[in-house]
Amino acid sequence: MEYSSSEDDELVEDCMDLEEDIGASDVDQRTGEVTDSLHFGDQLCNSVVTVEHSVGNVLLTTDGEVKNEEPYMGMVFDSDLSARAFYNAYALRIGFGIRVARSRSEKRKGVEVLVMKRFVCLKEGHHKKKVTEYASKKKRKRLSIRDGCPAMMEVVRRGPDKWVVTKLVLEHTHVVVSPDKVREIQLNHLSGKDREHENYLREVRQKIFGEGDAQGLLEYFKRMQAENSGFFYAVQVDYRNCMTNVFWADAKARMAYTYFGDAITFDTTYKKNENMMPFAAFMGVNHHGQPVVFGCALVVDKTESSFAWLFETWLTAMFGRRPLSFTTDQGKAMEVAVAKVFPNTRHRLCRWHILSRCKKKLSDVCTSYPSFYVELKKCVNESDTVDVFEVYWRSILDKYGLRENVWLQLLYNVRHKWIPAYLKGSFYAELSTTQKLESLNRFYRNNFDKKLSLHAFIAKFDQAMDCRFEKEAQEDLAVLHDQRILKTDAPLEKQAANIYTRAVFEKFQVELIEALDHYSVKIQDGAISKFSVERDGDARNRHIVFLNASEKKACCSCSKFEFAGILCRHVLAVFLVTGVILLPEHYILKRWTRKAKSGLILEDDRGVEFQNYCQSSPILRYNDLVHDAMKCAEKGATSAENYKIVKDILQKAFAEIVALEENVAKAGPHHAENM
Repeated sequence: MEYSSSEDDELVEDCMDLEEDIGASDVDQRTGEVTDSLHFGDQLCNSVVTVEHSVGNVLLTTDGEVKNEEPYMGMVFDSDLSARAFYNAYALRIGFGIRVARSRSEKRKGVEVLVMKRFVCLKEGHHKKKVTEYASKKKRKRLSIRDGCPAMMEVVRRGPDKWVVTKLVLEHTHVVVSPDKVREIQLNHLSGKDREHENYLREVRQKIFGEGDAQGLLEYFKRMQAENSGFFYAVQVDYRNCMTNVFWADAKARMAYTYFGDAITFDTTYKKNENMMPFAAFMGVNHHGQPVVFGCALVVDKTESSFAWLFETWLTAMFGRRPLSFTTDQGKAMEVAVAKVFPNTRHRLCRWHILSRCKKKLSDVCTSYPSFYVELKKCVNESDTVDVFEVYWRSILDKYGLRENVWLQLLYNVRHKWIPAYLKGSFYAELSTTQKLESLNRFYRNNFDKKLSLHAFIAKFDQAMDCRFEKEAQEDLAVLHDQRILKTDAPLEKQAANIYTRAVFEKFQVELIEALDHYSVKIQDGAISKFSVERDGDARNRHIVFLNASEKKACCSCSKFEFAGILCRHVLAVFLVTGVILLPEHYILKRWTRKAKSGLILEDDRGVEFQNYCQSSPILRYNDLVHDAMKCAEKGATSAENYKIVKDILQKAFAEIVALEENVAKAGPHHAENM
């Protein structure tokens, strides 16, 4: 939590150095505390630097105990050291670093006595460059983490053994992340594992940044944010102010998330090859079934706390709106972090990564039995129900003598996290279980070269993203003019052709045509009827559909609508025989329609509670307002007429805000407090 000059000496090789060294005024003379060495961006709300601390020991109060309470005005300590230890332990729990910013002494009976000490967040104040006579000499520069954070605790001596808290600010102007594994950190420090980890991180940082790439990354962030205030970026640093992870998202990605952020995949393709850049992305699919990126990351440190920081930071950039489902690669650290940050989101392991690993883990089996892998994929992807999967899986194990295979046993034990049949109740925006979200793998194949600089890599990625946005715009335009070829006389098909995008309509059309070849038999009557649906008398593919005829609501055992957002052939077959000629409104998922971006597809379910939460956080207030402003900008840019209307409205709103501020200033502080 606290920094010594010896630790500062170790920053030479593995810290990104972009600013002048700190001055003597930033060092507590009694302890040699080092202040800051990172600074990213001038805009608080869209550029965040957080410190993820890793310390060996928790400081104790003078009575040997750590107080687990929050500081408060009037709190009493028996010494300044006790106060400092308490604030240090508190900071560790919350997740920020501290330093001594100011102290004051007085002469009492001819003796210099310390009478005041102020402890502040590491990000307090603003960096001031020091001009020296050696200015012409080239110096290593360091980034500054200071951003004017006001958090602090000041104690004043009131007696021989009495120090009282007289000034206190608990709020921070930046994201803080609470370290959850203090004990583990301590044990790692004692065992030397933390040093091994630091050496590993140093190698990764050198591999990513080499010479000067850190400076280029910072300049890229600053340039992007200058061009558009909706650009968001954040850097995580450890207790030695060395970078551990980086995240960024542009305004287009953040806007796209409001429409298509219901199902997210955290793509870590880089793990397939150790020579690849550790570049990951938060991805999903748009209304055309095309991949869309909701943010990018450099994953230097792959620990639980780092993943938690990354996910929480991404969530902040996405206006605090959690997805319905979140798909990741396997990994205990990642799994724990997802559970912490997305407790109510369905977490799924990427089955494509798992199946890919099967080729390596079971290479001898695949070589001896070429049909094995084909059957395994079919078992995983095409088993509509749990019962079908269980039978199919056991038959494969018996056929190839794999009952005792450890790898397959492990996969079976976590089947509820990756087998589609066990995940049917959640939404993943996959129009079919055989659909695979386009990963970064193709981009890596086409663009990656281990000699490629970070700056060049990101430039190529930006170009690829621009191409994707262009393809989306082309599809949006094509939807307005294309003529759909209808294959039936069913009003359902004509309705779907007018509502859905081309890609989604084609998937729906397949389901409708298949429905015509399925037989529906009512096996239970009542307010909620029960139907048995099958094709060609094949009982193995029989599905059960429940129908509430009065509300036109149906539920199928295959759960395709819940999983993909379009109705399955089994429900459509029941609709056809029961006289439901048009799709009920509750079965038209707006994210798949031509008008997916006509408004917020993810309705704001945060309501009053979220607005109240925003009141306590300038970051959330800013991001929420940017979110609304971006929607206005998107609508205003569609035509010259819309532009004029939106421009006039925004100018009027701004004038009203300025007038309100002037009235408040004239009324005085008492009036402002009561507003």
